[in-house]
Amino acid sequence: MKKLFTSESVTEGHPDKICDQVSDAVLDAILAQDPNAHVACECAAKTGFLMIFGEASGNFSVDYEAIAREVITGIGYDSDEACFNGNTCDIIVHMEEQSADIAMGVNKSLEVKTGSETDEFALIGAGDQGMMFGYANSETEELMPLSVKLAHVLAMRLTAVRKDGTLPYLRPDGKTQVTVEYDDGVITRIDTIVVSTQHSEDVTLEQLRSDILKHVVAPVVPAELIDENTKYYINPTGRFVIGGPMGDSGLTGRKIIVDTYGGHSSHGGGAFSGKDPTKVDRSGAYMARYIAKNIVASGIASECEVQLAYAIGVAEPVSVCVDTFGTGRLDAEQIAKLITEHFDMRPAAIIRKLELDKPQYRALAAYGHMGRTALGVKWEDTDKADELRRAAGC
Repeated sequence: MKKLFTSESVTEGHPDKICDQVSDAVLDAILAQDPNAHVACECAAKTGFLMIFGEASGNFSVDYEAIAREVITGIGYDSDEACFNGNTCDIIVHMEEQSADIAMGVNKSLEVKTGSETDEFALIGAGDQGMMFGYANSETEELMPLSVKLAHVLAMRLTAVRKDGTLPYLRPDGKTQVTVEYDDGVITRIDTIVVSTQHSEDVTLEQLRSDILKHVVAPVVPAELIDENTKYYINPTGRFVIGGPMGDSGLTGRKIIVDTYGGHSSHGGGAFSGKDPTKVDRSGAYMARYIAKNIVASGIASECEVQLAYAIGVAEPVSVCVDTFGTGRLDAEQIAKLITEHFDMRPAAIIRKLELDKPQYRALAAYGHMGRTALGVKWEDTDKADELRRAAGC
């Protein structure tokens, strides 16, 4: 049976991604001074201004406005011609202390308060309730779905050819989309590629479309997956001069599917950017990815989705759920038991294992948080695969 599946990505100049990057740059700056700080930083952007707001507590002193301007101009929004200028835009800052009601549950978990657990990893309670999903499959070397990997690679390439001068008429805002065709679950071809990119006034649509195919698509999309029926939509509206926050408002946390698995997996609804790792929206999702990736790397399954769920102020997850979509060599209950035996899913243990208390997040705030092996993030390690393989008898 044939099936089409589509995933999208956006460039670092997309309005929502500007906000994500500022939020995570603030988080990085705070964690560099206080690894135990509590941060929940949001941003919103529109024509000529960006607002930074939220909560932060700890031993630090940062210049929020300077951080935002450095991020915005670094993306390429450094002139009015680009439709957003980090040198001159208004920056509004409204950051407050974290609520004491939340802090008392995070800083001392229910387990510690009741004496049911006393080790160091029981100290921190989950920063919120909710469910988080992690996913992996065997379609790519990174154990990520092909459609979202290619969408990200195309978006990265758009930025690269803009910044290195190959296509100097490009501007920072852009989106990509890739549709992959499957036949009985096996990838057969790329059906459709969509690229929409902001550009200067003086380039013709014909030149832009030719250049994007030559300098963006051809270098990164596997030629063996392209055929005479592959469809290309390059700037299908015909014009994309007005972009960035002038063309559309931006908001932190509005690209959660781009940040994860391109729609191939369930999503708990929580965003990542601007949140310190006591917030399980972030740390729980990274841990779920780490678990799912190690399950696939071990050979126990070729596709795996892991759900973790937490209660605010409680260290241990309230549930662990696994789905291998019929590819598992063990049943879901056995795999869930393996997970609970081989992974410590309490927030403090996650932070320690995945090294989440160090500055590293701004680089993740564009082009996805998962599959980023080149960044050396610990949730992409497969160091548990051999241990799981032995325990499962595979």
